[in-house]
Amino acid sequence: MKYAAVQMTSELDVAANVATARRLAAQAAAQGAQLVALPENFALMARKERDKRAIAEVDGDGPVQQQLAACARECGITLVAGTFPIRVPGEERVAAASLVYGPDGNRIGRYDKIHLFDVNVPDAAESHRESAGMVPGRAVGVFDTPAGRIGVAVCYDLRFPELFRRMLDAGAQAFVVSAAFTVPTGEAHWHLLLRARAVENLCALVASAQVGAHQNGRQTYGHSAVIDCWGRVLAELPSGVGVAMAEVDFERQARVRAEFPALEHRVLGRTIG
Repeated sequence: MKYAAVQMTSELDVAANVATARRLAAQAAAQGAQLVALPENFALMARKERDKRAIAEVDGDGPVQQQLAACARECGITLVAGTFPIRVPGEERVAAASLVYGPDGNRIGRYDKIHLFDVNVPDAAESHRESAGMVPGRAVGVFDTPAGRIGVAVCYDLRFPELFRRMLDAGAQAFVVSAAFTVPTGEAHWHLLLRARAVENLCALVASAQVGAHQNGRQTYGHSAVIDCWGRVLAELPSGVGVAMAEVDFERQARVRAEFPALEHRVLGRTIG
């Protein structure tokens, strides 16, 4: 099964960003990708969190969602579009929704980012308050797709291993992570976290990222990657706009889990006695 991670430098022009996402998804599909993941904030890297409200759409309807469905259908891929602002009834804030579409263009599912990035980055002049413009999700996102049963996570979610264990227990064969990591946190932790989530769950992982200098003043880390269940980096795009793509061998993953049954040896978190 070939998985692809799209890497972008999204700006303030939604139409241009969506066009880039579609072009890169089509490029990946032409090279045999069956699942394509877009990065967090693919449609807009806003100046402020509340600016996302201006482009937010009603769930299931709107021009960007229509383009995502068309992209999946025209390319014949499973598309994990990862994240786009969706309106929340009764709220000024939006949900950061990762939308999953099948090769027929129909939507398979939606995951809303659970863990919001409200931090002051140590040793860096960076402060982020995603909760100013976002409502956190409450449900784990695991979906059956033609490209396998996938668990979906977004950026800061990567720091919470219990989420990934919940997805594993729900049957996820692979994790799909979209992100816009800062440069300081990326340099310190990106590869460490990706490989840890893959290894501790013996589960393949594809991570799509924002990269470079954005018009909103942010700098993002890039390094989109595909990683196997043993923590091997199968493909990586350190910098620049493009695609990281690799074959994910689920038969090998099953063999590794059988020969190295760490998941069966779990004790804590299970009922004992």
